[in-house]
Amino acid sequence: MCMGWLAGCATDSNAVPVGSRYEFARPQMGMEFRLVIYAPTRRDAEDAAAAVFERVEQLNNVLSDYEEESELSRLNRTAGTGRWVPVSRELWEVLEHGQKMAALSGGAFDVTVGPVVQLWRRARRQRELPDPDRLQRALAAVNWRLLELDPEGRRVRLRRSGMRLDLGGVAKGYVMDEALAVLRRRGLTRAMVQAGGDLAVGDPPPGRSAWRVRLMGWETLPEAEPSHVLLKRCALATSGDLFQFVEINGVRYSHIVDPRTGVGLTNHALVFVIASRGMTADALSTAVSVLGPEAGLRLVDSTAGAAARVVMNVSGETRTWETRRWSRYREL
Repeated sequence: MCMGWLAGCATDSNAVPVGSRYEFARPQMGMEFRLVIYAPTRRDAEDAAAAVFERVEQLNNVLSDYEEESELSRLNRTAGTGRWVPVSRELWEVLEHGQKMAALSGGAFDVTVGPVVQLWRRARRQRELPDPDRLQRALAAVNWRLLELDPEGRRVRLRRSGMRLDLGGVAKGYVMDEALAVLRRRGLTRAMVQAGGDLAVGDPPPGRSAWRVRLMGWETLPEAEPSHVLLKRCALATSGDLFQFVEINGVRYSHIVDPRTGVGLTNHALVFVIASRGMTADALSTAVSVLGPEAGLRLVDSTAGAAARVVMNVSGETRTWETRRWSRYREL
């Protein structure tokens, strides 16, 4: 479970001498990936960063639906054929976790939402709402129960024609987890990986009990006050309409789509989730955005070690909701 006892903790031992802080950044997966690594030498840090970026590129070729020849895109092209498709360990782990989150959230998180997401990507480009008839046809192919997994053969089947998997709500978290794993295998445990509005951290910097992280996005909500959290060996995911949205006819639609209705979210909110793994935090933050504060935070409370905060503009007033575990991470 994600460690919550951060403030005042003694610094953990490391597998290698503490060394110095090194930072690296590179555009990958359509966003900036930033690494902070504590390593004995610059050469150690540079070699480790190169290995991380190589791993991110490998995973992009597995999980991206923007790449026509990615493993995910090839799988999507088998929808409705009745074929069982063997998949890689990486794709299997993400799909298995996605199905678990779909069941726990009652379908608020759903990796089969791809057909609807495609329509809303076009809507953002053209600044017009999706055609209602096309939206209904797309929704007919959205149902996490139509995605079948065969654990014994590590095979996947998309039962209905027109299905399209979209891993945007979980892949980034998985990639961050894998990035930290690359560093751990090299004995570098004091590290942070940041991708867009999400991050995952290992052991804290030398001489500190935790990573001090400023929550993003406060400038988009009136009267909301910036705050910080203290993290180690866990992940933080941020969701909401902060990063991608479109305004049509005076209504602001988030890039996050409710899989149950096919409509982009219109609540102006920021969701922060802390969890033991990046892909858990990633998926939970999407689910909370869709479910809303009350139901969403109940879901987080039911997840071991997880915590969440929701900040929302309600009729011009900024309101905040927190799970009971959030106080473990809040900077006092």
